[in-house]
Amino acid sequence: MTKVIKVFIFLLGSIFALIFYLSFVGIETNKFNQLIKNKITEINDKISIELHDVKIVLDIKNFTVGIKTYGPDLFFKNKKIKLEKISTSFAISSFISKDFAIKKLAISTKKNDLRDIIYFVRAHKNSPELFILNKILKDGDLIADININFNDKGEVKENFNIKGFVKNAKINLLNKQVIDKIEFDFVIKNKLSIFKNAKFEFNKLKLLSKEIVITNKDKFFLVNGDIENSLGKISPEILSFYLKNNYENLGFSDLNLSSENIISFKISKKLKFSDFKINSKIFLKNVKYIKKIDSLKNYLPSFDNYLELHDHIINLEIDKNKSLITGKGKFLLNENYDEIDYNLAFKNKNYLIKSKINIKKNPLIFKLLNYKKNKDIDSILDVEFFIKNNNLLQFKKILFKESQNKLLINDLNFDKNFRIINISNLDLDFLNENKIKNNVLIKKDKQNYEIIAKNLDAKNIIDAIFDSKNDNKSFSIFSDFNSKIKVNIAKTYLDNINYINKLNGDIEFSKNKLINLKLNSKFSNDKQINLTVKINENNEKITTLFSDNAKPLVERYKFIKGFDGGKLNFFSVKKNNKSKSQLKIYNFKLKELPALTKILTLASLQGIADLLTGEGIRFNEFEMNFSNQNNYMKIDEIYAIGPAISILMNGYVDQNDVISLRGTLVPATTLNKALGSIPILGNILVGKKTGEGVFGVSFKIKGKQKNLKTTVNPVKTLTPRFIIRTLEKIKKTN
Repeated sequence: MTKVIKVFIFLLGSIFALIFYLSFVGIETNKFNQLIKNKITEINDKISIELHDVKIVLDIKNFTVGIKTYGPDLFFKNKKIKLEKISTSFAISSFISKDFAIKKLAISTKKNDLRDIIYFVRAHKNSPELFILNKILKDGDLIADININFNDKGEVKENFNIKGFVKNAKINLLNKQVIDKIEFDFVIKNKLSIFKNAKFEFNKLKLLSKEIVITNKDKFFLVNGDIENSLGKISPEILSFYLKNNYENLGFSDLNLSSENIISFKISKKLKFSDFKINSKIFLKNVKYIKKIDSLKNYLPSFDNYLELHDHIINLEIDKNKSLITGKGKFLLNENYDEIDYNLAFKNKNYLIKSKINIKKNPLIFKLLNYKKNKDIDSILDVEFFIKNNNLLQFKKILFKESQNKLLINDLNFDKNFRIINISNLDLDFLNENKIKNNVLIKKDKQNYEIIAKNLDAKNIIDAIFDSKNDNKSFSIFSDFNSKIKVNIAKTYLDNINYINKLNGDIEFSKNKLINLKLNSKFSNDKQINLTVKINENNEKITTLFSDNAKPLVERYKFIKGFDGGKLNFFSVKKNNKSKSQLKIYNFKLKELPALTKILTLASLQGIADLLTGEGIRFNEFEMNFSNQNNYMKIDEIYAIGPAISILMNGYVDQNDVISLRGTLVPATTLNKALGSIPILGNILVGKKTGEGVFGVSFKIKGKQKNLKTTVNPVKTLTPRFIIRTLEKIKKTN
């Protein structure tokens, strides 16, 4: 009995020792190699394996037998996958019955070409994502641990797990962009792929990601993750790709920024991207903008076709059809820094932009209002506007404030050609360069407008109208202006000295054309000034201007100096862009007119020339008859008569502003002698005098205003035309 017990104990100990050995040490054999190969072939008959000795290990806890082999190689066609280890397990019952049923399969790889791995995986189970990856992947190494579980039928369960890391990968995107130097750790489960600690370069921009998760939603892939980049220059190609435009054509250069981005989007099975969601924090170190914008120089004189943004903190949110950008920072014009903050919202193809610009270091000019903000004076420009999907531009508010000065515009709307459709309110309260306090309110009432002002410096506005080659040019900024304007201005300055009081009247426009105007006012000495424009039954535009004080109107022409006194009467008829006009000025004195002075000097009429530049020459009447068509002015006749001299001339002013005049100038003494020699009429007009011959000058003037060339020739006989015109004037006077 004792011997039997000893034998039993020995056997039991041997079994335990064998179990212990098999569990912790195992045994090596090559007897199972063919069985493993057969099982691999059962999974995929195109895959073969090359094995070394196999170690068998017992797992009592799970009642399975484990098999491990080191350094095997998998082969698929001409592709070789180098493995570190393969381990699997069988149920002990199937091991005893020699009907092996694989429960688990664990594979650890050595470093392999990533493209070979994808090729091998696709051989077992292809998918759209693997097909895409195979197309775009051009390089890379992979090391992975693969764990697969099998059901009782030997089929792979969906709870597989693959993890590892990739280095030195390269992807060529479908748009020919390249992502290079890719490194990341990964975990791949049934419908979930997780990529961690990623590093890669896109057009030399170094990018990082803590985690990117790709979820297979059957119909599409959902991508969630983060991407960031350290401070660095952004290449032109990146912005050109995202902005769908040539980056350099946009005028940007030297873009330097860092960013932190949370991203989400969908990828369909057909590689279509949708439902982008981006939340970004961007630090814009600097960007340069070089663009020739001549119109901007009219307001920002320091703008030299060059702008820089510096140190901007920007928050970006993009979600389906809406986007939001908020930011603030500095901008540099020339050598002067100022600050700006902004808010841009995009929804349903419409943009809403709000911005506040602190302008201190840079000067600012509004030429039409004769206003200038000097350097080193604080001011704020507050702007809020929409850009509609039909390209309409709508300014809800434009507010400029500097000290006590304010310029406010509400509801200013433009069409796609940047012409004004509507303006609801304009409120101006500022001191301009002439030290004139302007208080102007323009408000809309239904379709019409009203201008109410205490003071208005209209000098630059009048200059703009007078300098216009086309009388409709001032209103070409409107899209389709059909309104009546009621005017009520207490004091209107025509220049730095002259002003008129109680400017009242009405103005009417139809399709941008002035069709009716009636304005009345008085100078400080109660002298009248009236302007009318109307369209008659023949579709002729008739303009009249009368002023008891001609000086403020005549002195606008800089080549005339020392004008004094006079009354002005102007009449014009225009049709089909062609006009005929007459200008008359009565009883005035002229002290300086360069062209006339030169004629008198060349004609050796020094006494009259001295009078012109001294006390001035008095004229009884000046009359000018002329016609205009497009940019060409034909001067039919200019006639001036006075106690000292009389002048008769004609000519033209062409589209290049070249002046060409020719005419006759005669001193009054000579004229009296000439008229006195006319039988009977001479005795009546100038008394009995004996004609001793006639002396005067003919002249020609040609060139631009600043470079007029004058020639003078003496004449012995006056033209009949000169004599007739003089007689007409004398008869009227008498």
